[in-house]
Amino acid sequence: MLKYENIILGDLFTNCYIVWEEKTKEAVVIDPADSGVEISEILQNKRLNLVGILATHGHFDHLLGALDLKLIYQIPFYCSSLDQFLLNRQKETAKHFLGRDIKVPNFKKIDIDLNEVGEILLGEEKLTVIKTPGHTPGGVCFYNQKNDWLFSGDTLFAEGTGRTDNSYGSSKDLEKSLELIGQLPPDTEILPGHGEKICLRLIY
Repeated sequence: MLKYENIILGDLFTNCYIVWEEKTKEAVVIDPADSGVEISEILQNKRLNLVGILATHGHFDHLLGALDLKLIYQIPFYCSSLDQFLLNRQKETAKHFLGRDIKVPNFKKIDIDLNEVGEILLGEEKLTVIKTPGHTPGGVCFYNQKNDWLFSGDTLFAEGTGRTDNSYGSSKDLEKSLELIGQLPPDTEILPGHGEKICLRLIY
């Protein structure tokens, strides 16, 4: 049985999700947006065994706590290699959006390329990796079929879709990604990178 907890972190109020399998206590953190130490305290209080850090895409506001968690737990960082260029320029991007210099994680190398991964196992449960480019080239969503949960990152929100007006964004790719998400069961719970969760049937 999978469970999750949502924590809102950082200047841009990013949703970070801790997802774990109840029997084995194996857990992943999806989009550790800030304060890896704070996230680790929650993991310890719940007695969870963190086995991976998952990035829905390479934007800085979703990843500020990733390096701390990697160093604390000595676990792999999962991200699409198609977003490596965004990881390389997080410092500049953060300054542009926040108007100040901040410390950002340095990920010169992704441990596990989500562009080459189909699923992530947690005990006897799994998260299916759905490639959803558009907002960024390497954007992905994580879907749990048993609970009908979709961790959608910045691809889909309760109030709309991710922006594609950056030089690397693609409205055409995002449209295809949304068509793919639209094929999921209508009761699927959309758990976005920002804002409130929503049922898929209320969007499509």
